[in-house]
Amino acid sequence: MKFSLFHKKQQKEPETPMPPQEKPLEENTPVGAPQPVPTLQTVEAAPEESVPEQKEPQEKTYLKAMPLKTMADIENVKKEVLNGNIIILRVTPLASKSIDEVKTAVNQLTEFTERIGGDIARLGEERVVICPKNIRIWREKSPAPAQNLPTAASTAA
Repeated sequence: MKFSLFHKKQQKEPETPMPPQEKPLEENTPVGAPQPVPTLQTVEAAPEESVPEQKEPQEKTYLKAMPLKTMADIENVKKEVLNGNIIILRVTPLASKSIDEVKTAVNQLTEFTERIGGDIARLGEERVVICPKNIRIWREKSPAPAQNLPTAASTAA
């Protein structure tokens, strides 16, 4: 036989399906009587590990910006965080009235956030971000300076 890259494969004859074998008639069945029709049987699946039922999908988490105008607004902030939302709280409106109230409000929100397992951080001078328990705020850890940097207090002396 001559070798060729383009040789043809030998084709096999297609297999013809075999007809289903008939069961022999039972001895007591008269000729011409209808044959019993096989029925489908229900097979129970093997017991598997129980899978806990899935809860309904969680509602969406929203990022909301809110102003803190009065101490009464703290309750609205707490409700939003308990509902799973992230709050960016602008404290400038209350700060223009009273710095002491801003300190009190931030302390109350910090205690609340720690109690629910959430996270809170300052965003600049005017804003605070408050997150529910399933969200964490990333904080970049900056290395401590190797030398003491001069400050306004140390240069005035």
